[in-house]
Amino acid sequence: MAEAQVGDTSALPPVLAILPFRNKVLLPGAIVKIRVNVPASVRLIEQELWQKENKGRFIGVLPLHDRLEQPKSSGSSISTTPSPQGTVIKAPGEKERGEIILSLHSNKNGDDLIQWHPRGVAARALELEQKIEKYTGRVSYIVMLEGWCRFGVQELISTSSYKSARITQLDRNEAEIEQAEKDPEVQVLSRQFKAVAGELISLLEQKQKSFGRTKVILESWPAYRLADVFVANFEVSFEERLFMLDAVDLRQRLSKATEIVTRHLQTIKVAEKISSKVDGQLSKTQKEILRHQIRAIKEELGENDDDEDDVVALERKMQSVGMPPNVWKHAQRELRRLRKMQPQQPGYGSSRTYLELLAELPWQVASEEREIDLVAAQEQLDSEHYGLSKVKKRIIEYLAVRKLKPDARGPVLCFVGPPGVGKTSLASSIAGALGRKFIRLSLGGVKDEADIRGHRRTYIGSMPGRLIDGIKRVGVNNPVMLLDEIDKTGSDVRGDPASALLEVLDPEQNKTFNDHYLNVPFDVSKVVFVATANRVQTMPAPLLDRMEVIELPGYTSEEKLRIAMRHLIPRVLDQHGITDQHVQISESMVELMISRYTREAGVRNLERHIAALARAAAVKLTEKLQVERVARDMQPDAPQVIDQGQGPGGIADSGEVELVVEVDGHAREVAHASVHAEPLLVDEAVLEVVLGPPKFDGKEAAERVAIPGVAVGLVWTAVGGEVQFVEATAMLGKGELHLTGQLGDVIKESAQIALTWVRARAAELKLPEAEAGNLMKDRDVHIHFPAGAVPKDGPSAGVTLVTALVSLFGKKCVRADTAMTGEMTLRGLVLPVGGVKDKILAAHRCGLKRVILPDRNRKDLQEVPPAILANMEILLAKRMEDVLHHAFETGCPLKPASRL
Repeated sequence: MAEAQVGDTSALPPVLAILPFRNKVLLPGAIVKIRVNVPASVRLIEQELWQKENKGRFIGVLPLHDRLEQPKSSGSSISTTPSPQGTVIKAPGEKERGEIILSLHSNKNGDDLIQWHPRGVAARALELEQKIEKYTGRVSYIVMLEGWCRFGVQELISTSSYKSARITQLDRNEAEIEQAEKDPEVQVLSRQFKAVAGELISLLEQKQKSFGRTKVILESWPAYRLADVFVANFEVSFEERLFMLDAVDLRQRLSKATEIVTRHLQTIKVAEKISSKVDGQLSKTQKEILRHQIRAIKEELGENDDDEDDVVALERKMQSVGMPPNVWKHAQRELRRLRKMQPQQPGYGSSRTYLELLAELPWQVASEEREIDLVAAQEQLDSEHYGLSKVKKRIIEYLAVRKLKPDARGPVLCFVGPPGVGKTSLASSIAGALGRKFIRLSLGGVKDEADIRGHRRTYIGSMPGRLIDGIKRVGVNNPVMLLDEIDKTGSDVRGDPASALLEVLDPEQNKTFNDHYLNVPFDVSKVVFVATANRVQTMPAPLLDRMEVIELPGYTSEEKLRIAMRHLIPRVLDQHGITDQHVQISESMVELMISRYTREAGVRNLERHIAALARAAAVKLTEKLQVERVARDMQPDAPQVIDQGQGPGGIADSGEVELVVEVDGHAREVAHASVHAEPLLVDEAVLEVVLGPPKFDGKEAAERVAIPGVAVGLVWTAVGGEVQFVEATAMLGKGELHLTGQLGDVIKESAQIALTWVRARAAELKLPEAEAGNLMKDRDVHIHFPAGAVPKDGPSAGVTLVTALVSLFGKKCVRADTAMTGEMTLRGLVLPVGGVKDKILAAHRCGLKRVILPDRNRKDLQEVPPAILANMEILLAKRMEDVLHHAFETGCPLKPASRL
């Protein structure tokens, strides 16, 4: 190729056949070799080049691109607009001359999905070779084209075979070029371009020895032509090639070419620098070396693949979360290990998941606490919980300390009580008062230590513990975390979760809590821990020592009534889409439900019964509306209903439906209160229909103690206090003791102690047939605890067992209004027991009026509501003689001071 020939457009015809280049650009001076097999392009090659045997004939090469990909270049694509004649294609900068009419069948060739670029390059064929497929006979051509000069499209003509264009040359002639080269700015740009290009050629010659001719061309060719040639031989984007094609101005062309060559030069320098580093560090295989080189080059250029982009984004995210220095050092080491691995390797996924966990943990993210308002907190507690004055007082004290010293290491509050008394909602109220996020961790049934501390990453399927996972999900490092059902954790061969909680709840240790999966310390000292449990007896003593136990023994009947009227009934009615106009539940009916259908410490069963009444009211109201609708449909002359007034719940607020009809084209109200949905008035009959027969009867205790040998005891369970009947009977036998009722070892021993005490004092108690130990002669005693399906154990039934045996042998009935609890010794001393408030409440729920308690439990009466104490008689006993004296109408023959 001679220099004088390239760019000489004197022989350039005004109309050129157009060969499309999809998403590719041919620049002047560049030589490309292509295979042509598209039918339209094949016909162009045959008619313009092959048949005329003129390989030097010019054809036009015009870029085209998808419409969805709008190239950012100085030129604009030819746009299309619909018209009655066909598709009009307008070249930018042209008005009437630039309009070309294409036939409608052009859409079949895909023209509606592509855009023609308004500028192209005239090219001539240097080589031409025809290829015919052996089996199909399909003809294709291999053409070597040389870019000649730029042209602009004036008119695009669509023929039956291929497209042609009327063109205007854009490259300047020799005179204009000489004049432009005298411009000082063009001269500076030319020198800069040749300097950078020369440096690039020198660098390449150090590696390869075939660039001598290129250096000669660099010295002899003008810079504006070298710019096209150099850019054509580099791997640059489609948009940058379009920019070079549109750069008719020499300054733009030289400036852009200098930028591209400089970038390519820097790429080679960085690649050599990285290659030297990698060669010194890696010594495994050449394949690994090449892989690291490619990865490092892409990192320097910012051209990473999708996986590398994810790793870079992960590293950037890890940098932004503010890890402590020791954790960040560990994370960097793990990140370097991840970069050396391939996604197909087995450990890649686990390592990636671990780093994502580190990046998602809130190392420095905390909830912005609002200023604690004790008055507002008290109002919130009163509005959400009725009663529980002692518990509310302790919560207010806790908040007051937090207000004065926000970073105080307060105790871990542990709410202990039966189900349904509001333990979880109290923890949520603490979070609301502090302005922190709330998260609940259920520990019921957890037996694996790894659920708290996490699994080590050496195991398959390892994961962090519930504590770290909860903090990750809540997104802050200072939430209020509820450890629910902390008493129901167990231990087996996999460890003891309760022991793992010792570090979590210790303020001196939880600053550096170490999860096995995380393997780095995480500060959980800012977390406000609140625990709930049903009983403390099953909790290990060290764990119990970490917490401050606040007991919620249950609600009295009066408290249940107020809770139902203020909270339960409005909430249940709202959940069922009805209002108090559809069902009316009076206080007397709620009291009846409490006394006859629920004897629990909480209010969950009471809420279930109220929900049953709400469902019954909903069925009644729905049936009435359906009957009315059917009646309207059966009236042939009834006007057409066009609207129905409805309340917010989808049912008329007052149980009525407003009918609006269309008469003579006008809407008119014709009926009101057509459906009278009478409210469901709840009475005893409705309760029996909806809830069934009463489950409890106030006369149960009197009926069961009407014969000798039966006593009423009080026991504590995980669901609150309960009344326990103890039955004893005698029969012919060998003087043996039989115990039934699924009893534990402790209660069995209490029964043996009780029988021994009664036999030792039979004569003093003036029991029949008690001379000289003949009380058990030829007789066996059978003691039974009803509800045999429920396991029972504990020492608090000692006094009840003695009372039942004295009643059996003495043939006297125990008072029907009296219940008792207490542990006794072999000498007859009555020892204190726990759960006094729960037991007194249980006696009150059963309608009992007198309770016998150990004298040393006098202090526990302060926790019992005054209203309960006012309606009950509390009898205190120091010795067993006192218990017997209060249990029988006739008293006890033994005096309290007769024995030591």
